Amino acid sequence: MAFPLRSLRSRVFAATALVAVVPTALALGFATRRVTEQAEAELRRSLEEAARLAEQYHRTRLELARERAVLVADLPKLKAAVAEADPRTAEPVARDYREQVRSDVLVLTDREGRTLVSLGADAEPWTGSGKPFRAEGSRLLETVDAPILAGAAPPEVLGHLTLGFALDDAFAERLRALTGSHVAVVAEGRVFASTLPRAYDAALAAVGESEGVRTVDIGGEDHVAVRAPVGPERGSPCVTVLRSRAEALRPLRTLRVALLVAALAAVGLGVLLSWALARTVTRPLLALTGAMKEMAATGDLVPRLGPSRPWDDEDARLVARTFRGLTDSIARFQREAALRERLSALGRLSTVIAHEVRNPLMIIKGSVRALKREGAVGEEVREAAADIDHEVARLDRIVGDVLDFARPLRLELAPVDVSALARDAARAALDGVDGMTARFVLEPAPGTIVTDRERLRGVLVNLVDNARESLLDKGRPDGKEIEVGARRADPGRVVLWVSDRGPGVPARDLPHVFEPYFTTKRTGTGLGLAIARKVVETLGGAIRLESREGEGTRVEIELPAEATPPQEVR
Repeated sequence: MAFPLRSLRSRVFAATALVAVVPTALALGFATRRVTEQAEAELRRSLEEAARLAEQYHRTRLELARERAVLVADLPKLKAAVAEADPRTAEPVARDYREQVRSDVLVLTDREGRTLVSLGADAEPWTGSGKPFRAEGSRLLETVDAPILAGAAPPEVLGHLTLGFALDDAFAERLRALTGSHVAVVAEGRVFASTLPRAYDAALAAVGESEGVRTVDIGGEDHVAVRAPVGPERGSPCVTVLRSRAEALRPLRTLRVALLVAALAAVGLGVLLSWALARTVTRPLLALTGAMKEMAATGDLVPRLGPSRPWDDEDARLVARTFRGLTDSIARFQREAALRERLSALGRLSTVIAHEVRNPLMIIKGSVRALKREGAVGEEVREAAADIDHEVARLDRIVGDVLDFARPLRLELAPVDVSALARDAARAALDGVDGMTARFVLEPAPGTIVTDRERLRGVLVNLVDNARESLLDKGRPDGKEIEVGARRADPGRVVLWVSDRGPGVPARDLPHVFEPYFTTKRTGTGLGLAIARKVVETLGGAIRLESREGEGTRVEIELPAEATPPQEVR
């Protein structure tokens, strides 16, 4: 596995990308953290402000209740009713004043402390006990007491007036409207009023016992809560003010998303600019190394370097220009070497053709002499004509091989059934050969490919012919079977092969088997395998030969399932 930062481009890109990404990420984290801290602090401040508003509202309400109690206690009508100490006389008056002051409880007592009228109270209320709060069932009452006085100083105490106001759900809703927060009234570990569902009373009661701002889980959602006492004594009832953290921080979520989008845009732009910078610095060098790799792979010493661009790195452009100058010199030497190679090949070709043509010409010459001889009978004429026809065909085959190797190939592509083609080529090569059979290995079925049928068939016929001649040279009957096979290889590839158990190719000859004009036979131009390789490579494939002396030979052809469109290939 290649190290990810081995290339210059990846290192330049990684360095510049880190310069762009790391500060942005740090700035985003710092900004998000500071905004979150400020939002949390603002939530606490607003909650404490809501608690102060609740305390102020309760204090104002209590003062107003006291003023009303004093005013009602000083009314003559009420004094006269209490002075008579008759409940039937005092009750209509008390009921009228209760409706006017809108109190939940109104109690009148006489000068001895006996209750004359008790409106809205479940039991006898206390008067002058110094305990302003009283729990009656499910409600919490807050009371104010005013003496009913008559006469000048020192005044006579006719009795007492007690007004009670419930700290109930209506009271909690008024505080919620005032503070914009949920409110609960807690006393002695009980929740008497709440703007939240009563299922959360246990959690709210626990908050009512704590000091300061704290976090409480209400229905699986975090709430920030603070208590506001409504009594002067320790242990007095309190109003608990709560706000949902999620709702309070919802604007922060929008801000975070906006910051994240901005950061991603900045990072994306930074990465894009980093990539552009890396390409600017390394593109000429990559083109140079790519040309070197192509030279190493193909042997072509004339690289194809594209034109430089104005924004390319100047040092890299200098290296590319120097490399072009070097390769121009190499190309000149390559052309000279190619000329020498062509002249040498022409000499070898001339020798091969001269050798191959001379023998048929000598046989033809001898046959012509036989025809010219006087007294030649019909049988001799037929033999001479047959010899001439055979040798002319041989000359035609020699010329055809030379032309196939030298001239460009024109492909005619069409869908071809690989299995049918392999069977047809083997039968054509072994037709009329006694004692020689072909064994087909065509499973799993290779299917259909797009290729030049006749060109590929000619290559397979040539390979089966070579295997047949190899087996005939072996001279043993146990190996006179040629294996012809085909299979699917990697996706989009097909492999065909021809193998035999003949004498094999000597190890010293293996590197040269595909070279033109190389042959180990007494007859032949040495172009068969060279032409086969040219055809296979033109079809976009590759051909390989494996052989062990004394064990046999195997030739494999690997082809793409989809060849390139028909074109003229040199």
